[in-house]
Amino acid sequence: MEQKTQQQAREEILNLVKEYCDTYHNVKKPFEEGQRIPYASRVYDSVEMINLVDSALEFWLTSGRYTDRFEKELAAYLGVRYCSLVNSGSSANLIAFMALTSPLLGDRAIRRGDEIITVAAGFPTTVTPAIQYGAVPVFVDVTIPQYNIDIAMLEEALSEKTKAVMIAHTLGNPFDLKYVSEFCKKHNLWLVEDNCDALGTEYTIDGETKLTGTVGDIGTSSFYPPHHMTMGEGGAVYTDNALLNKCIRSFRDWGRDCVCPSGRDNLCGHRFDRQYGELPPGYDHKYVYSHFGYNLKATDMQAAVGCAQLEKFPSFVERRRHNFDRLKAALLAADATEHITDKLILPEACENSNPSWFGFLITCKDGTDRNQVVRYMEDHGIQTRMLFAGNLTKHPCFDEMRKAKEGYRVVGELKNTDRIMSDTFWIGVYPGMTDEMIDYMARTLVEAVSK
Repeated sequence: MEQKTQQQAREEILNLVKEYCDTYHNVKKPFEEGQRIPYASRVYDSVEMINLVDSALEFWLTSGRYTDRFEKELAAYLGVRYCSLVNSGSSANLIAFMALTSPLLGDRAIRRGDEIITVAAGFPTTVTPAIQYGAVPVFVDVTIPQYNIDIAMLEEALSEKTKAVMIAHTLGNPFDLKYVSEFCKKHNLWLVEDNCDALGTEYTIDGETKLTGTVGDIGTSSFYPPHHMTMGEGGAVYTDNALLNKCIRSFRDWGRDCVCPSGRDNLCGHRFDRQYGELPPGYDHKYVYSHFGYNLKATDMQAAVGCAQLEKFPSFVERRRHNFDRLKAALLAADATEHITDKLILPEACENSNPSWFGFLITCKDGTDRNQVVRYMEDHGIQTRMLFAGNLTKHPCFDEMRKAKEGYRVVGELKNTDRIMSDTFWIGVYPGMTDEMIDYMARTLVEAVSK
């Protein structure tokens, strides 16, 4: 019997993978009322699984050809020059912040004790890097029903120590990018867009439509399974600034000074002929460190899944918008008889935006108990979530700083932030949801507030 070539064996394996995925993973059943509806889930087919196994068969394991492809294709989609794949959205935020501490940035570098304007109504890892570094987060309130930074508080939050604004676009709804970006330019501040919940969101400034994450100096994304697209664990940092990209790459790759990719030596031709710091002349440049960095790279297997997801991504965004619009229309249609808007505040898109919605945010008005509504939804199979931390400064991780009254600042009162903590929840609109699921969620929510 003639032995198969390596390519023939590979093709046979991948054909079996497709058959396996189509048979055991992509089996769609009709929706039945009461069936569990998660707030988010992976949407994939055999292409992702084939890519994953294709990468595994190479057994390269660390970043490789799929990583290179993903970084180029995501950068092209976003319309930016540079994109770096990392192992999570939290790592993306860590690197985005740490890049701004680089000595290469001169007087604009963030130093310990400098201040970063942000919000408390969000996810902790937008703020964690600043706190761990020794910078001071300055928390301001948000608006309802946009759930984004109250721009009226920015000037009051500003001090001589302010170096950056680092905030997220809440559940796909962008903050006022025009105002915030102009504020940052006016005061020579860095702007980091935590875009982990908003990939695909469009925002128009002075007639030009751009994707969120590309207006500020640095944008970040997450590819954790519930997010807009997934590769399991994973994230990305992107920028148009060549110097910031150099800092981002260094912090991601152990802090090294060398820019040669893994497995490639001496591309610059100067590996052994220069002197750095107080090292001896000619010290191997691959082991010269210009920053206190990390190894936060993703694997090529993750990138392989991401490449397949990225091909589908525009359809994911359109489906999210469809699901959001259908859910809101159903609730407003019920308003005439059930007085929904007397009991709930429904979400509204930021002006000049076309959100890639991550979820459908709802705030209960006086007389409507969030806990009762949430329990009813959950009891009827609909998964709910809070708006992450609610008010981050109320959490145990702030206990020591709160007692010492140091390490962070609050400007004004966080009234809306506290209201979100008490009265707000959200349900999903992920692209795997059918119209039947959306309609059931709307009916169940109407029932929940009519009890």
